[in-house]
Amino acid sequence: MATQSRGEETHNRILDAALEAFAQEGYDDTSVAEICRRAGVTKGGFYHHFPSKQSVFLELLARWLERIDTQLMAAHTGEHTVREELIAMTAMVDHIFQEAGNQLPVFLEVLIEARHNPVVWQVIVDPFRKYRAFFGHVVQAGMNDGSLRPVDPELASDLLMSFAVGVLAVGLLDPQAAAWGQVAQKGMIMLLEGLQKPKESE
Repeated sequence: MATQSRGEETHNRILDAALEAFAQEGYDDTSVAEICRRAGVTKGGFYHHFPSKQSVFLELLARWLERIDTQLMAAHTGEHTVREELIAMTAMVDHIFQEAGNQLPVFLEVLIEARHNPVVWQVIVDPFRKYRAFFGHVVQAGMNDGSLRPVDPELASDLLMSFAVGVLAVGLLDPQAAAWGQVAQKGMIMLLEGLQKPKESE
């Protein structure tokens, strides 16, 4: 049990060290030796836990996406209107910024790496397609309950996805320019005004 605990501690220490290095140096410029130095492990210790630098990168990405999934599902309970659920989901922006800390620069590293690495591309495009389908389902639910006007749910989903990714990207590049959580919430309200079904005139 103690051996397993030490193994998990070393595993997590390597992940933390890699995350810090990727954020500061970039993925391409970070070597396994640098990760080992920061984590305080030998190369043998590193390769005992991970077969490659890329496998560390992909586990960090998977953990980040898992947290996003958890937050999305927490907002999508079916207990509120579609409008209320979508606005609640914008609270994720603040949570991501607060939780991620120095992880946010890795978001750009992921996108850059995905452009020329088919393995990373597949890992990141699958969740994006899942989120696209998820938002399409939410929009369709809004049309079914009459709170949203008839629209192309796939197009509306693409718009919502582009908005969410755009807020994160701009917030990363210029974090002090605005309160990005508030921008996300107000922007979502603005988008929903365009999607809402007009009230029938009395």
